[in-house]
Amino acid sequence: MLPDSWHIQESEVDRLNRRNRQRGLPTVEPIYTREIAKSSLKRIKRQDYGAWFEAADGIRARFWNAGHILGSASVELAVADDNGDISILFSGDIGSGDKDFHDLPAGPRGIDFVVMESTYGGRRRPSCSPEARRKILARELGRAIKAGGMILVPAFAVERTQELLFDLDVLFDTRALPSMPIFVDSPLAKRATEVFDKHLKLAHDGTHPFHRPNLRFVANQEDSKKLNQLRGGAIILAGSGMCDAGRIRHHLKAHLGRSDTTVLLAGYQAPGTLGRLLIDGERMVRIHGEEVGVAARIRMLDHYSGHADHAGLVRWLEQRAPVAWDTFLVHGEDDARSALAESLIVAGIDKARIRRPVHGEVVRLSAASGAKTVSVDATVNLAGNVARDWHNTYAKTVIDLRKTLDSMPDDETRRKLLKRMDDALVKSGRKPRR
Repeated sequence: MLPDSWHIQESEVDRLNRRNRQRGLPTVEPIYTREIAKSSLKRIKRQDYGAWFEAADGIRARFWNAGHILGSASVELAVADDNGDISILFSGDIGSGDKDFHDLPAGPRGIDFVVMESTYGGRRRPSCSPEARRKILARELGRAIKAGGMILVPAFAVERTQELLFDLDVLFDTRALPSMPIFVDSPLAKRATEVFDKHLKLAHDGTHPFHRPNLRFVANQEDSKKLNQLRGGAIILAGSGMCDAGRIRHHLKAHLGRSDTTVLLAGYQAPGTLGRLLIDGERMVRIHGEEVGVAARIRMLDHYSGHADHAGLVRWLEQRAPVAWDTFLVHGEDDARSALAESLIVAGIDKARIRRPVHGEVVRLSAASGAKTVSVDATVNLAGNVARDWHNTYAKTVIDLRKTLDSMPDDETRRKLLKRMDDALVKSGRKPRR
């Protein structure tokens, strides 16, 4: 995954630098290089679930199966302290507990401090067995096939792609869906599927779900671009799952403007991502610096989320009881953290022991006296960045400006609007007077 992340970053930086050079702006450097990514892999050491190991001087650690994706782990630390070891459990992403590939999330009891995710705090999903999930997928795909266009599935390369391939295998073999070409357009998904192929022996009829005659893994970028010549009758699974990088953006750019296209979003879409904009109903988006109209059918398949929902999060923490001191709610939007905190209080957890840390907060932990905030040094104001980062705000502003100008009755009215905007830039001090 790390070299793949480097490759995506390099591609995005190359594209940005081409635009910057055209605009007379300075070029930028990637955060890290291929060489750094590769050399870091040499430092990775395998550890089994449940086995203590020394992570650093005075710190022991062990992993627990988090049930989120293959190999995911909650991390338990035992940190040496003057008053004895302090135990801290970091939940990581907690699995939903209803997956074909995983056991239920596991973890120890009797921890001093817990740091837990809250992604789906406040969101309750109906209990959904794998069989029920496949029925929902079959219904959505049946409607997409009837629409007649391409079916685009932005999917995370690790776990989500393999889950979808497994379910599609069942639906094709049981004739719940007519067999149709599936293109997995992601080099990382191909490599990840090989790992699943090796470690998971899942088959419902003696055949393997990752070896079907109608399944093709697309390796190079030229073949990926050729897929955009298709107009219907096929499924393309491509990363990234939130549409903010990877090959899916090329396919969206080619097909979002067609009303017969169906986009199935199979998982959480974070605020500020292109996937979230599509779910929120934006009719015009920007991809690779160009405006793209959205006429496609946008559908959400929340049943594929790898995260525990609200009830699952509460249940996970109850199973860790008793927690001697504080539980820190992280990795969630503020309303999600608030909703989860309220339910934990109802479940009997002391309100004073539930903490929602803020950006830049430093907390000192003690086995004898609990948690104490030492300082708060917020170097970044996150308040304005929760719903949408400035890049997407800029994109929407440009699109709205274009719509407004097009709707105006004459050029003189347009000139007056542009003059007011120009005056505002001058007044802000960001543009000199001419």
